[in-house]
Amino acid sequence: MQDALTTLNWLVEAGADEVIGDAPVNRLQAKAPTIPMPAKQAAPVFTPAPGKVPAAPQSDTVGDAQALAATATSLADLKTAIENFEGCALKRTATNTVFADGTPTGRVMFIGEAPGRDEDRMGKPFVGRAGQLLDKMLASIGLDRTRNVYITNVINWRPPDNRDPTPEEAAQCLPFLRRHIELANPQVIVLLGAVAGRHVMGISDGIMKSRGRWMEYRVGDRMVPIMPTLHPAYMLRQPAHKKLAWRDLQSVAARMESLGLPELFSQGN
Repeated sequence: MQDALTTLNWLVEAGADEVIGDAPVNRLQAKAPTIPMPAKQAAPVFTPAPGKVPAAPQSDTVGDAQALAATATSLADLKTAIENFEGCALKRTATNTVFADGTPTGRVMFIGEAPGRDEDRMGKPFVGRAGQLLDKMLASIGLDRTRNVYITNVINWRPPDNRDPTPEEAAQCLPFLRRHIELANPQVIVLLGAVAGRHVMGISDGIMKSRGRWMEYRVGDRMVPIMPTLHPAYMLRQPAHKKLAWRDLQSVAARMESLGLPELFSQGN
């Protein structure tokens, strides 16, 4: 006890007269590393590169297409409007704008899906192998693109690698197609393939279920009969199904005759 008091007196005389902890501290023990607190950072600030500004939100390309299509009062005007439209990215990868072929006064309109390689190169729909088969199909019911039938596509530019158009690409082209139908004013419409059926009539079933069934499409104040059938390119891959398209074409010929189209006639083969 006397030794403890002697030690305490010595510490007081040395200046250690304040308590700094409840327990003794071992100064020989290694200290834990001290982790510095991170400095407070300001929020990041975006600075455009010199001469550039941030990109504006994407414009309403479908609305732009609708407004442009509405200005067309003739097929020639519509063709010019489509060629001037920059809202569809497909145009930037295509060689040509594919508008139409045939004779609009024939009052029978065939609508395909999208241009392929040959169509993109020549700027006309259905000019490749599928087009050659289509010409034979037309001839089987007395139609000829040089005399009495009009042909176009849902899409006016070739999708890369002949893929199906996306819903966005179709939506950008549909205002032009709707105006195209109004200006051509057909009495009968034939849809070639599933893509045409999906985007023109909203058909969700596959083409094998929807083909051969008459539907109606409103043009102005009247309803136009419309028939979905197989695409010629599909029949080149599945020639056994040509008989199905032949049945559809016979039904189209019968409808044309019932409408009294004078220059059209049906001839069975």
